[in-house]
This record gives sequence, C-alpha cells and structure tokens, in this order.
Amino acid sequence: MRWPLTFALVLTALPLWAAEWDVPARTGAIAETLTRAAPGDTLLLRPGTYFETVVLDKPVTLDGQGHATLDGGGHGSVVTVTVPDVVVQDLTIVGSGSDHETIDSGVQLTAGATGAIVRNNVLLGNLYGVDIHGARDARVADNRIEGRQDRRMNDRGNGIYVWNAPGAVVEGNDVRWGRDGIFVNSSKRNIFTGNRFRDLRFAVHYMYANQSEVSGNVSIGNDLGYAVMFSKRVKVTNNLSLNDREHGIMMNYTNNSEITGNVVRNGKNRCAFLYNSNKNTFSGNWFERCDIGIHFTAGSADNEITGNAFVGNRTQVKYVSTKWDEWSKDGEGNFWSDFAAYDLDGDGVADTAYRPNDSMDHVLWTQPAAKLLLGSPAVQLVRWSQAAFPALLPGGVIDSFPKMNADMPAVNEQVPNEG
Repeated sequence: MRWPLTFALVLTALPLWAAEWDVPARTGAIAETLTRAAPGDTLLLRPGTYFETVVLDKPVTLDGQGHATLDGGGHGSVVTVTVPDVVVQDLTIVGSGSDHETIDSGVQLTAGATGAIVRNNVLLGNLYGVDIHGARDARVADNRIEGRQDRRMNDRGNGIYVWNAPGAVVEGNDVRWGRDGIFVNSSKRNIFTGNRFRDLRFAVHYMYANQSEVSGNVSIGNDLGYAVMFSKRVKVTNNLSLNDREHGIMMNYTNNSEITGNVVRNGKNRCAFLYNSNKNTFSGNWFERCDIGIHFTAGSADNEITGNAFVGNRTQVKYVSTKWDEWSKDGEGNFWSDFAAYDLDGDGVADTAYRPNDSMDHVLWTQPAAKLLLGSPAVQLVRWSQAAFPALLPGGVIDSFPKMNADMPAVNEQVPNEG
C-alpha cells in the first residue's frame, strides 16, 4: 500500500512544531520575538500598549487576544505584511502616519501577502484602515474601523482600500468616518458582503473593478451608498441604503451588470442614478421616498428594468427622450405607488400602461424657470390633453404591464450601535 508514504509526505509539509510565543508589553518586543519565531508560529500579545510599527515578513499569526493595543506613533503603517498566509487578529491598532503617497494604514497588505487574513480588530484614527495593495485572495473580516475626523472628508483615507487584489473578500466589517468605506480600483473578482457603513462619502466606491459582488451591505447616512464606475459584470444585490444624501445606487459607465433585490429608502436626492450605463439588469429593487426614484441620462440604453417598486418618490422617473423606452419584459413590469390603476381581470397586472413623465416634465427639467407657470391654466390644459390623448406624449419611459402590488426585498436592516 502507498498511503503511509502519502501520509508522511503530507505531515512533512505541515508546521508540526508551530510554537506560541508570549510577547511582553514593551516597546520593540514584537520585532524581537519575530526574529526568533518560525513560520506557522503564533505571537500572543499580553495586555497593554506596544509602541512600535511591525513588519510581518514570516507567515505567522499576530494575536492581540482582545486586550493588546499596537500604536504606530504617527509614522507609516502600523502593521505591514509582506509574505503569504499571515493572520492579524484581535488587536486594537492606532497611530498610523498621515501620508497618502505611502498609503499609511493600520494594516497594509503588500503584493506578497497572498491569502493574508485581518480579522476581529479595532482600527481607530488611522489614515487608512486596511490597505489591500496587490495581495491576492486576502480576507478582511469582522473589524471595526473608525477613520479620521480631523480633515475635510475628501482629504481623509478610506476604511478599506483594495488595489489590484483579485479574489479579495471584505465581509462583516463596521466602517465609520474617513472618506470611503471601501474603495476598489483596478481589481477583479472581489466580494464585499455583510458590511456596515456610516458617516462617509461613499459606502462602496468601484473604479475599474470587474466581475465582482456587493451584497448584503448596509449604508446609513452617507453622501452616496453604492457607486459603481467604469466597471462591468458587477453584481449589486440585497443591499440597504438608508438616508444617503445624494444617491443610493449610482452607476457611471457600468455595463452588463445586475442590480437586484436592493432597498433604497429616504434618499435626499436620487434613489438610483445611471449615467451612460448600458445592458444592465434592474430587478426586484425597492426605491422609496427619494426626490427622484431613478434618473437615467447620458445615453443609458438597453437596460432591463422589471419587477421593481417605486414607492412614494416625489418624481418616480427622470428620463428625457423622444423615443419610448419599454420597462417591462414578458408581461412583467414594475410597481408604481402613484399609479391609480385598475385590474378588472384580477391577474395582478394593471389594465393600462403607465407613463411616469409628460411633456411638462421635460420642459421643467430643461427650463427650470418654467416652474413659475405650474399653476397656470395653460399648463393644466396641456396635462389634461396628454391624459385624454396619450398619443400627444413626447416619448420616454413606458411600462406596459405595471404591477398592482410589490413585496419589499429581504435585506439586512441591522443598524450599528452608536457607540
């Protein structure tokens, strides 16, 4: 039999003699212990504060055990990982530098940090929380990240920065303050799931990031919820945007993507905004109580928009066109809360088509000064004529199979503690 030989070969590949090091709470103790540690070892930090920056150049576990603080003293990144299979966990990490050029961070994962794990840490007041800079298949999970508040928002760093890091997974983190919650640039096959974002510019900000997923996240009170720019084949699913000021979901030059099962509520401006984005699928989303439910502009075309609910928005759709754009497919349209529809055959579909905008809407969008005429008899006559004779309508969105009812998607509505 050959299995004993195979078993022996497997054993020789494992760190059979991995050690646990008791690291005293004094300056320089972590670096000193690292020089003696072997690959696979664990450094267990005692309670207290360690005033040092650390470079992890061996595949070890740095474990704060929930009661150790690492303070970088305002210089560079507090923890820098340069090799694969490192774990940084259960630490409080403070005191990064303030240089955007070097991306001073609480934890920085360089290109050599393949498969690194950063979990269950508290990162406070660093310029960037975690920088995944070229590290493939890294995982950043269940951390509390609170960024800077001492600068203008655009001058702060991001909670989690992902650059050219295929396969990175960011999940279960609570991110507050700083600039963007997650900023991803020039990457692919990333998964951002189950995170919570507050008091930021963007909750999630995509730039040139393809074949990725944003799912089950919560964005509360940010300038913008989920921004996907210059990307393709992205899935934005089952996220919540609550009280975000500009847009809940924004797509800019984004193509062939799926936006499904999201809930956007109480947006100060637009629930969703599309700019020159094509061949995307919008289905099963709930857009509620925004100034504009969804705004299409700059040549966005060939988007499939079915099964969504537009509830109580001041303007359900803003879309200027001389052609009709059908927002239904195979007999399924969307639900419109302002549509006084009837359903005589009881099939759940309204018996008449829905057109959210008329020619006066188009005039008001292109000539805002015309709002002064809204109460005039001439405007009322135009609107009555269009209602009586739909052929007079100028083009735009038409839903030929509007739904009579809709159910809100099941999303994570967990609001983080204010502490």
